[in-house]
This record gives sequence, C-alpha cells and structure tokens, in this order.
Amino acid sequence: MSGIAGVVSKKDCAQTLFYATDYHSHLGTEYGGMAVLGEKGFVRRIHNISESQFKSKFSEDNGAMRGTKGIGVISDSDEQPIYLNSRFGSFCVVAMGLIENKDELKEILFKKGVSFSEVTKGEVNVSELIAKLICLGDNLVDGIEKMFDVIKGSCSLLLLSKDGVLAARDRYGYTPLVLGKSDNEWIIASETTSFPNLGFKVEKFLAPGEIVLLTETGPIDKRAGGSINQICSFYWIYTGFPASTYEGINTEVVRERCGRALARQDKDIEPDLVTGVPDSGIAHAIGYAIESGKPYRRALVKYTPGYGRSYTPPTQKKRDLIATMKLIPIADIIKNNKVVVCDDSIVRGTQLKNFAIKKLWDAGAKEIHARPACPPLMFPCRFCLSTRTHSELIARKAIKEIEGKDLEDVSEYLDHKNPKYQKMIDWIAKDMGVTTLRYQKIEDMIEAIGLPKENVCLYCWNGKCPK
Repeated sequence: MSGIAGVVSKKDCAQTLFYATDYHSHLGTEYGGMAVLGEKGFVRRIHNISESQFKSKFSEDNGAMRGTKGIGVISDSDEQPIYLNSRFGSFCVVAMGLIENKDELKEILFKKGVSFSEVTKGEVNVSELIAKLICLGDNLVDGIEKMFDVIKGSCSLLLLSKDGVLAARDRYGYTPLVLGKSDNEWIIASETTSFPNLGFKVEKFLAPGEIVLLTETGPIDKRAGGSINQICSFYWIYTGFPASTYEGINTEVVRERCGRALARQDKDIEPDLVTGVPDSGIAHAIGYAIESGKPYRRALVKYTPGYGRSYTPPTQKKRDLIATMKLIPIADIIKNNKVVVCDDSIVRGTQLKNFAIKKLWDAGAKEIHARPACPPLMFPCRFCLSTRTHSELIARKAIKEIEGKDLEDVSEYLDHKNPKYQKMIDWIAKDMGVTTLRYQKIEDMIEAIGLPKENVCLYCWNGKCPK
C-alpha cells in the first residue's frame, strides 16, 4: 500500500502538506516524497524512509519548500514524486496502486520512442510509467482516462501543475481519495486521518474514476465517476489507520464489529482474557471483549511507534525482524490464563506463529485461541503491493499439504461449511500451535464493513473481480 496527499492553499502550503503526508506513514515503508510549486517553480524532495520516520527525514526540507500547491506520498516501492517537462507543461505526479502489466506497457512505450530515466531496484519506476502514459493523451485529463484504459490493476494519482492539483481515483475505486476543506486550504488525500488536526472537514469521497482539479478557489469537476465501486476491504480490516474513514465508514468501528462477530461464533470456550496483536488487532479484540463480556487485557504491547508495520516491508527477513523486536509479552498477565488473541488476518502465518503465539506460550499461557478478523487469504492481491504469490499464503500451503499438490480450483476450500475447509483450518491450527483457530466468515466481515457486497473488493478471499 501507498498513501498520497495534495494541498492547495491561498498561502504557503508546505507545512500543511508535510503533516498531511506524514499522517499516511502507516501505509508505506520504502520512500517518502513531496513536491511544491511556488514562484520559483517546482521544489521536489525524495528520501528513503525504510530505516527512519518520514518526519525526521523531511524536517529540514519542510522549511526549504515554499509554494501554494503541492503533493506528497508515502510509497511502498517507487521513488516519488516524478517530475516531467512535457508538451502539456511541467508537472509532478504521485501514484498508488499496482500495475500488473507494467512490463508490457513499458515495451509499448519503447516502440513509440519513449525513454525512461527513473529506475527503482532495477525496474522501471511505475510512477514514471504512469506519467509517460498520461502524456500520450490529448491533454492531461484525456491522458489519465487513456491510462486507465490500458492498465491492468489499479492506479489512483495526484498530478501537480501550474493549474493546481489534478486528482484521479482508480477506475474501480480499489484505493480511496477524499476531498477536504478548511478556511484557507483544500486537501485531497488517501486518509481522512490527516484531516482533524489540520482543521479540515470532509467535503466528499471521490467516486471511482472521478477526476477533479483542485485550485485555490475550490475543486473543478473534470470527469464524473463510474458505477463500479470495488474499494479494498483490507483498508478496514488492517491497512487503514483507526481514525480514518472510507466511503463514510470509520475503520475503528468496523474492527470492533468484526471482533463482536468473532465472539458470537464462540460458544464452546471460556477464556480468561482477550488480547489483540498491536496495533491493528487491538480494535478487533476490544469488539470481541465487549460482545463476550470477557476482559480485554494488553498481553502483548508494541515497543514505541517507531517500530513499523510488519506486513508492509518488501522482504520476509525485514518483516520478521520488525515482528521480533516490536512485540513484548507481559508475562504477569499471560501466565496460567486462557487467552483469546485477535489479529487482523493470517497471511503467511510466520509472524503470528513465531512472534506472537510463541511469546504467549513462553510467557505461560494455559490455552491460546486465535481469532483472525477476516477469512483465510487465498489469492495474492492484484491491485496493491502486498502478497505477490500463492505460495506465500498459509492457506495455500495447507491445501497443498492436504491434496499433495497445488490446486487451481480451490472453491471447496472457500466454503466454511465444506469439510475440506475445516481440514484446512485444522492444518493451520496445528502448524501455528494454537489450541483453537476460527476465522471470520466472509458474510460477517461484509456486514461489519456495512457496504453492499458488490461494492467492496473481496479478491483476496474469493478470487473475483469486475475485470
């Protein structure tokens, strides 16, 4: 995942942009970037934030950047913003999402005589690819629409030019963009988390495919949104910050509802306490505790906000290191107790098994009942940078062990009423070393989110998408 923010102001926007971008730090771990346009033209800064926080890397840059409009990004992979001097004038662009057919598009552009100057880890920078595709249009808006036509995957973007900040939400709405207003400034961002402390109020959630130009006098509609909305469900389950709201629905509230649903499944266990894996598992655990009447206690605590999220880093080695160091068990709470441990999900299984479950057992837990807040993840994400292969997913490993081979058709394992589903769960429970394991039912997860089933992306769980 990545997060983007853009600000247009009647005064200098740099400080607002700095904090608005920083409030997206939970979405990416590789690069941070900002670009501001003022009287002296574009000022652009990009830093590697894999080993330090955004605010520490950009504190000095913030004082040197001056302008009335700007864009920022917390990036999961590519160095951004990209600057381009094009036939439409100079502009900078930031983007989030995943382009599945980037290599194919790169070759098409090569044949048109287009060259690339930005390289990230030996590959074409996706944001530059998007910028070059936009330049094939008749104008910037037309270029964005034509870019949407040729990409496979998803892309939401902000484009900074002399006219303002052009914002375009992904055609199917996999990633969110929300428009906000204060007395003297306008903001467009992935996360409403950046709004309250900066004095912004939500004006509207951009529709899928909608394009808006943000100017000092307000937004100008450039393209209406489409009818298909497939926002990523994982924003509510894991990715989003607790204070953020998507499509008018708050993340923390959804997580509490998920926890309540998990508790309603449990009629045959009598735990002594409920705990959550920090940070995103906490609200699920609170919901479980409220519904079950069992006390919520902090059996696992996270050591300082400086320890990032263990799901988002690009390598397993780094994910494991973060997971090892950030979680500290409190043995005096855990010892001799039957513990329900709630987490947002079980993706690869290694972190929960080795760095949460093991710590609970080592601290003297009597029983451990694992309760992930979403169904088993069965398909690698096609629309954001997260899981990349089937082999990463613990549910697929279980199926391979049960069947003796990889299966293309896993439909029997998607149905929680099918005996094969329970065999898969039993295998995962044994592998993880827990007393019991129960996943959230997909119907309960959808109900907790509160949107119609057809308006959320469930690809990770059922392999279905609109295109």
